[in-house]
Amino acid sequence: MPQLQRITIAFSQFHDEHITLTTEQQHYLCRVLRLQSGDRFIAMDGMGKWWLAKLLGTEAQVLQLISVETELPIAVTLIVALPKGSGFDEVVRYCTELGVTCFAPVVSDRTLLNPSPQKLERWRRIAKEAAEQSERTTVPTILEPLSFSNSLSLVANKKYICEARGDYPHLLSCLQKREDGESNLNDEKTIVVATGPEGGWTETEIEDAIQAGFRPVSLGRRILRAVTAPIVALSLVAAAHEI
Repeated sequence: MPQLQRITIAFSQFHDEHITLTTEQQHYLCRVLRLQSGDRFIAMDGMGKWWLAKLLGTEAQVLQLISVETELPIAVTLIVALPKGSGFDEVVRYCTELGVTCFAPVVSDRTLLNPSPQKLERWRRIAKEAAEQSERTTVPTILEPLSFSNSLSLVANKKYICEARGDYPHLLSCLQKREDGESNLNDEKTIVVATGPEGGWTETEIEDAIQAGFRPVSLGRRILRAVTAPIVALSLVAAAHEI
């Protein structure tokens, strides 16, 4: 199948094998992409399904369901202490491309950003656009910002907190091996990885995370920016599970 443009469609837009396009979607398909009536594109619901569709003016006809495998074999939740400025925009965009399942933006002791509702809407739009661009079948969930203490209750088979200071094992080695040396990749269905703010986690936050079942890990010998760390962490998770 030739490469086709992709847009995310809400379930409510489907009716009788047709898709009612929003004004924004019509503008994007016809004005931005310059598709003509009869041209084909891919409609995705953001929850794992793709359809081949044909543009018919203000609506589209569903032609067939498409089977694709672009997601990671595990569900990855990223707890990210919100970086200052627009740094979280970059985290959402790049980690969506890398396959993250869920973002949990966190206000920690050293977080400088106080996000507005408009920020959350913007992050979700960036995730949708990045999922379309990277040909993912699923658009990541972005939770409303929460406190670090509340984020510790997120459930997963394995939970890691990344810390630049201290003698901790590398995240990649933890992903690849159990402490007894046996591979654990097939056993992990869900992973939570937490990365800190500018200045890093406080000692109390690290201690609280350990008490909640998180294992402290390193991302390498260098000190990474708050924006860089989650991208590196997600890259390591993807590499460990896709090779």
